[in-house]
Amino acid sequence: MPIAEQTADPRIPVTVLTGFLGAGKTTLLNHLLTANHGQKIAVIVNEFGEIGIDNQLVVGADEEIFEMNNGCICCTVRGDLIRILSELMAAKQGGGSRKKVNFDRVLIETTGLADPAPVAQTFFVDEHIADFYKLDAIVTVVDARHADQHLDEGHEAQEQVAFADVLLVNKVDLVSEEQLAQLEQRLQTMNPLAKLYRTQQSDIDVHKILGINAFDLEQKLELEPGFLEEEHHDHDDEVASLFFRENRPLDLNKLERFLQVWLSEHGADTFRYKGILHIQGVKQRIIFQGIHMLFASTPDKEWKPNETPRSEFVVIGRNLDEAWFRQQFAACIAG
Repeated sequence: MPIAEQTADPRIPVTVLTGFLGAGKTTLLNHLLTANHGQKIAVIVNEFGEIGIDNQLVVGADEEIFEMNNGCICCTVRGDLIRILSELMAAKQGGGSRKKVNFDRVLIETTGLADPAPVAQTFFVDEHIADFYKLDAIVTVVDARHADQHLDEGHEAQEQVAFADVLLVNKVDLVSEEQLAQLEQRLQTMNPLAKLYRTQQSDIDVHKILGINAFDLEQKLELEPGFLEEEHHDHDDEVASLFFRENRPLDLNKLERFLQVWLSEHGADTFRYKGILHIQGVKQRIIFQGIHMLFASTPDKEWKPNETPRSEFVVIGRNLDEAWFRQQFAACIAG
């Protein structure tokens, strides 16, 4: 069954596959490549050189280490990801050194120790990439049997959960129902925005992870108006989420000052944030989302006559000072 065409957006959708070592990413990748979805997929991985797999295009990226945010955070990124995406773009258009290649979407498989942020940020910072590709979703595969150990011992696993739009709890046949329920509660506390599915051998309906517009908040709200209506939970992990809701309009100048302080002082520890904002004097909803210190805000449709305008957004990060955030946000209310 073919994946539904996204006629409103002509860009090539990109899905990022991440997850800790041994979670089942490569099994998921093979499943996606052989599933009956009727599309040709270009795959970017960093474990292989440039080779062909089942007539699909597989390209490899060398890893480089970049120190970002004035030394506050060290990220492992694919240094030539933009180059590879540009070459794929040229190949699809019939230019460059490559022969013309036809593909409908891109899958990026990261290493088990990779922070997904630099990959996702690529689609924010490069204008040509953003014009040709759109980030459809970040899918994180979680090893149900070893997840608690990974989450306890390494910040990489927690960050992979924090950035996810979809969480696949894999290897569910190796743990008890009680263990699964506890793990799912932990994951949902860390990232209440992500869809969560149980899998064995990373086997899942491709329509649940491809073409879902999970990273496009504007389209996501059209499909699921209550997408942001989540409640806050207590937590013990370093990575957790904060949920904000306010019916009173926000003052734009106060909000901009808050954002400046927030991202300059806490941007490195703020992984994902997304929501809608109700700004005083503005008839439209403002879509707001970002990764670390890179964010975008765009006007959406006007509030409906029977709709109560309100701001709702979620912040996911490490060691967030909830009292500080709520105090600062409250100071943004107009009046």
